[in-house]
Amino acid sequence: MVGKLMTALSIALCLTAASIAAEPHPPASHRIESLLARMTIEEKLGQLTQLPGGRQKAVNSRIDDALRERVRRGQVGSLLNVAGADATRALQRVAVEESRLGIPLLYALDIIHGYRTIFPVPLAMAAAFDPTVSERAARVAAVEASAAGVHWTFSPMVDVAPDPRWGRIVEGSGEDPYLGSAMAVAQVRGYQGDDLAMPGTIMATAKHFAAYGAALGGRDYDSAEISERTLNEIHLPPFHAAAAAGAGSFMAAFNTVSGLPMHANRPLLTGLLRGQWTWQGPVVSDWMGVAELIPHGVAGNGAEAAALALAAGVDIDMSSELYFTQLRAAVERDPTLLPLLDHAVRRVLAAKERLGLFDDPYRGADPAREAAVTLSAEHRAAAREAALRSIVLLKNEGGVLPIARTVRRVAVIGALADDSDSQLGSWRALGREEDVRPLLAALRERLPEGAELVHEPGASPHSDDRSGIPRAVEAARRADLVLLVVGEDFDMSGEARSRSDLSLPGAQQALADAVLDTGKPVAVVLMNGRPLVIDRLAARAPAILETWFLGVEAGPAIADVLIGRAAPGGRLPVSFPRASGALPFTYNRLPSGRPADPDITRDTVRYHDLPVTPLFPFGHGLSYTSFDYGSLAVDRASVAPGESVTISVTVRNAGRVAGDEVVQLYARDPVASVSRPVQELRGFRRIALAPGKAKRVSFTLTPAQFAIWDDGRWRIEPGEIQLMVGSSSADIRSRGAFRIAAEGEGHAPAAALATVTREETVR
Repeated sequence: MVGKLMTALSIALCLTAASIAAEPHPPASHRIESLLARMTIEEKLGQLTQLPGGRQKAVNSRIDDALRERVRRGQVGSLLNVAGADATRALQRVAVEESRLGIPLLYALDIIHGYRTIFPVPLAMAAAFDPTVSERAARVAAVEASAAGVHWTFSPMVDVAPDPRWGRIVEGSGEDPYLGSAMAVAQVRGYQGDDLAMPGTIMATAKHFAAYGAALGGRDYDSAEISERTLNEIHLPPFHAAAAAGAGSFMAAFNTVSGLPMHANRPLLTGLLRGQWTWQGPVVSDWMGVAELIPHGVAGNGAEAAALALAAGVDIDMSSELYFTQLRAAVERDPTLLPLLDHAVRRVLAAKERLGLFDDPYRGADPAREAAVTLSAEHRAAAREAALRSIVLLKNEGGVLPIARTVRRVAVIGALADDSDSQLGSWRALGREEDVRPLLAALRERLPEGAELVHEPGASPHSDDRSGIPRAVEAARRADLVLLVVGEDFDMSGEARSRSDLSLPGAQQALADAVLDTGKPVAVVLMNGRPLVIDRLAARAPAILETWFLGVEAGPAIADVLIGRAAPGGRLPVSFPRASGALPFTYNRLPSGRPADPDITRDTVRYHDLPVTPLFPFGHGLSYTSFDYGSLAVDRASVAPGESVTISVTVRNAGRVAGDEVVQLYARDPVASVSRPVQELRGFRRIALAPGKAKRVSFTLTPAQFAIWDDGRWRIEPGEIQLMVGSSSADIRSRGAFRIAAEGEGHAPAAALATVTREETVR
């Protein structure tokens, strides 16, 4: 076995050595080349070494004399889980004043949806169908984190997640590559601004490259067994969009793609990312990712793992220290590795230069500024607006919501109603439970004078204890309206939190059944980090409000929607399944030769024990008002590659209250050289309309947005493109078509290309 591994490693390194001269690397400044020329091998390896300076929930806890000495000797290039203006300045002073070359440190932190001001989890912000929400959240996080001395975030996570059993779906934008691409670009812009050297910016990381969300069975860290076409058309577009937007770094994924671990995947890390896409930033490993090449079975020891990762294009070794401890001997044995080492060091130094650290190593880290901007009133207001826009009304029969002013007694049932901790989500950077304004307190403040609110936990998400259910039922019987707050707690979604059964955990289903049996009007408030299997709830409860985990302003946002101060306008970025066993089941699936038919006597692609539709489809969401759509207008019948076509539709608020509508554009190529998805999102626009008012929404498309991945190129095929505009993937209001006149070739993933959208008021 060892012999086979050594042979494989030798072949890989020989191929690498042959291609070193052609390897893309960033043009280095005179300063970088001067530093590189003076660096010892140990100092070079130090720049590629990232050590933890603390833990996620205990930043700075590992900063000690031993770590300071390693910084002093140039053995560390970056640190994660270090934050705070005073702490970062003190350690940076050691790096720039006491080390031989004075190279500043990079400080990194997992800032996923806020630094101290915690915004909704990323899946929730994707539900806003408004990229400005994600961009604003990233901007606030960058302002707060940079004041605390942080330079670098491991965000955005842009993995497309077709299977919600995968716990990390909470960190991304759901199941669609076009929506994921739009949100990726927004977050990169929010973190980095127009110039990374400017105050209030931090470097973004597009992760996890690549296909991490395609894990078999939704099991975190499992293999991704997907076709080349699926990889390129579904999983890579958001990464391409992030690269094109200037993302400062990428992170390699834990998984294999077609059997090759991503930390050893030179064809994707170097050939595609740096070669074809011409992206030139540093690639960082995931936690212990280099060392995990050994259990993956492609390296026999640490030296082989380190050499494979470096050869593949991984520049920074997070936490394993294999680069520092093993690569020196490998380079001495095989001098052809030295140019790869130098390229990696150049990329790390270039990132530091881009951040302005050589000119100002303390870069905005200031205790006074930190205190002024952290959790400021302005930032809280932005978090509340994001929370409001992320809420999705799934069902509202009989107008149960908003709560009528005639309701005098409200029973809030469920332990999550007062769970501040869960609103922070599974990644919360420096967020604190005491920062959160929970639902229960916010409702008490907002209910009309004279209305009574009673709370009974009833049952917990993480316990089968049913002893509290009788008290909850009694409270429901005495109420005019029941708010049933159920779902997951924060620790049930996230990394290593895959679940085989997405039904309500603990005794919550029993609680729900008992409360619904009272016959009282019930509005369900879901709190969760992924779609749940709530078919029994959906069949019985007249109203369901999806609120996710909404951050520090969760309570006021949810309460404002419940009482009608604000109208829900979010849409689902991922389909809700009817059963866990039906997963994955995305809206953009291929049509099949025997499309699903409701008639079970026919042999079609379906389960016999389930309807052929999801419980709630991708793009679904209701409002407190209704919207009418006009006919679809297409400005030209035929378009050639390089030209564009504009599609437009008029949407009118037909109800009595103001509301937001998300106008969604879907497309299909009905006859192609290969089977194409039944629908693909190719544009969306969230618009606000007062009662009776109308807006005309237009989408401008190019043939390249319908290109098919075919044997290493993006092929544009001539033929008809069918268009569908509506309120969700299943609620299509208007249709049209145009033709692509001639064959052509695209130069980027079709789903990564942004559709230009516009809105204008119709008088």
